[in-house]
Amino acid sequence: MIPHGIHTIDTGFLRPQFDAAYLIIEGGRAAFVDCGTNHSVPRMLAALAANGLVAAEVDWLILTHVHLDHAGGAGELMAQLPNARLVVHPRGARHMIDPSKLWAGASAVYGEAVMEREYGRLRPIPAERVIEAADGHVVDLAGRPLRCIDTPGHAKHHNAIHDARANVCFTGDVFGLSYREFDTARGPFVLPTTSPVQFDPDALHASIERLLALQPEAMYLTHYDRVDDIYRLAADLHEQIDAMVALAREAHGRPDCHAVLVEALTTLYADRAQAHGWTQGRDALDALLHMDIELNAQGLEVWLDR
Repeated sequence: MIPHGIHTIDTGFLRPQFDAAYLIIEGGRAAFVDCGTNHSVPRMLAALAANGLVAAEVDWLILTHVHLDHAGGAGELMAQLPNARLVVHPRGARHMIDPSKLWAGASAVYGEAVMEREYGRLRPIPAERVIEAADGHVVDLAGRPLRCIDTPGHAKHHNAIHDARANVCFTGDVFGLSYREFDTARGPFVLPTTSPVQFDPDALHASIERLLALQPEAMYLTHYDRVDDIYRLAADLHEQIDAMVALAREAHGRPDCHAVLVEALTTLYADRAQAHGWTQGRDALDALLHMDIELNAQGLEVWLDR
């Protein structure tokens, strides 16, 4: 039985079990939390069909934030959902209505060809279908309240979603990354994400604590899926945020800062994974986390410069 009508959807982005979206069903109505890229839209619609629903029965698409692995497909998905409205942090709303700056910024990093291949061209969403969800905004899904919680630290335009019925949080990226390949007998492994350009360690610490204060039973991460044992994971995140900041400060000002930081982060995560009982070694860890390590290093460097 699916607990509380919460279904995990693998969006298919990059590799299996890397990027999740969620379908919440209540009283024959549905809400999506995050949506992956344009290429994920068929998977989102297939999840509806697998649960006996049609597109017209979706009331909401709720975004944790507007990074493209979470929200790149929002315009294409909304075009398929005739009755849905988009719920997004006030700082992210304009980028969904006019995604040109979002596209330009990401293209400057990745290049047009990669953007087209990995994400697809971003489709605007009519302003009248977009709801700006300030802190505490409640989305009503057939009488089931889903409360938006302003949770900066990873991004200034980040909301987590507290589902009081299930007593869980949908955390986007604010509760870190926990890939199932790193699970051991000790449970899930977690690491923070400090990707560019709005990492703020103090805000991230505070956001994690704000979610813990709700005393949820579990967290649903975009990367990837449900995790329990949340108090241990939160302690691990706090320790690593502080360790990553210290490594960034040590590397700051060096001509080879980026390379030094990538190496130091790889060592940090490899040592922690080994202590967690993960036995596949540094090379396997680097293969799974290479992109995340690169982005974390970039985000830490932007934070240092700021």
